[in-house]
Amino acid sequence: MDNSGKKIVVVGGGIVGLATAYQLGKFQPHAQITVLEKEPTVGCHQTGNNSGVLHAGLYYQPGSAKARLAVKGVQEMIRFCQENAIAHEICGKLVVATDESEIDRLNNLYERGQKNGLLGLRKLNLEQMREIEPHIQGIAGIHVPQEGIVDYKQVCRVIADKITESGGKIVTSARVLRLESLTGDSWRIETSIGEFEADILVNCAGLYCDRISELAGEKREMRIIPFRGEYYKIKPERQFLVKNLIYPVPDPKFPFLGVHFTRLVTGGIEAGPNAVLAWAREGYRKSQVNLGDLYDVFSYPGFWQLFRKYWRTGVEELVRSFSKELFCQSLQKLVPEIRPEDLEVGGAGVRAQAIAPNGELVQDFHFISRRGAVHVLNAPSPAATASLAIGEEIAHYIIANT
Repeated sequence: MDNSGKKIVVVGGGIVGLATAYQLGKFQPHAQITVLEKEPTVGCHQTGNNSGVLHAGLYYQPGSAKARLAVKGVQEMIRFCQENAIAHEICGKLVVATDESEIDRLNNLYERGQKNGLLGLRKLNLEQMREIEPHIQGIAGIHVPQEGIVDYKQVCRVIADKITESGGKIVTSARVLRLESLTGDSWRIETSIGEFEADILVNCAGLYCDRISELAGEKREMRIIPFRGEYYKIKPERQFLVKNLIYPVPDPKFPFLGVHFTRLVTGGIEAGPNAVLAWAREGYRKSQVNLGDLYDVFSYPGFWQLFRKYWRTGVEELVRSFSKELFCQSLQKLVPEIRPEDLEVGGAGVRAQAIAPNGELVQDFHFISRRGAVHVLNAPSPAATASLAIGEEIAHYIIANT
């Protein structure tokens, strides 16, 4: 359907919101596109606090949105970086089984990767792994040559420039306070800096996507639970221990990949993250507490269902959060030579993880669509990698259905 001249407002200036606005501008060049971002600059939260990995699609259930959009999206992101001189590198990754109990899961990952269309996957023994990472320890591994690293903050800056160059608007410091559905499926959007009108609303609000959907009249059945991931940095004189990316075999019950080693495209090596419940949706430090956010978590029955299932794992993560020695022990399973004194405190990110009412962690990307609105309600990793593909999918949906 022709959306020429229609006003499209994207709520959220993270990489998914920006990529969606960018793709909408490509497919609907005459639409009036506005991005509303509550912070003074774009890409401040999940986008700006991740480790910058280009995920090729190894982990995700074949046929899932994550698998489909990551495999497509990583190629689109690489092309975008090449065309716009954005810092990136396809350096490859090792996923390592450290004992026999992980071999079946490692083999399942290999099969998933093949079904998802990854190229060049190789099963390796320890000797072969040490040709890639000389200081590694493990009994078997998978080499994923298509994985890489990128500066997602730079990606956001370039996409934002392209949006404005093509006539779109990016309005910062614009916190959405109220949404009113008008006749004809249009919207009045009240923000902290004034009102906006939209014919089509796209909710890419990340950590606040469930609240924005509720403002738009949706029942908030799933809820965002914030999990903080804390990183250490390896001191420069010990960075020779890691060349590129080293990951453990993940626990299939969780969407988290376990503590790992990541070389940053901007320089340095990160180690982490763990995964602990954050006391605020923007709780990047242990001391940050938001009582409203806490009430949101503890008043949600789905959280207590999750807690009953996984309380032991949660306690272990919390204890590791306060102990560099325990954190280091997890890292030593992959690189035995790493020592607590090699680590210094790094940054932290907060993952917006959707939880279902029955306490299940929502594993796949989750979008809902209404006439005049699309809501992105679960888009954690690999959403940054897949952002251009996610944006293209949303753009095609809007063209076909509005």
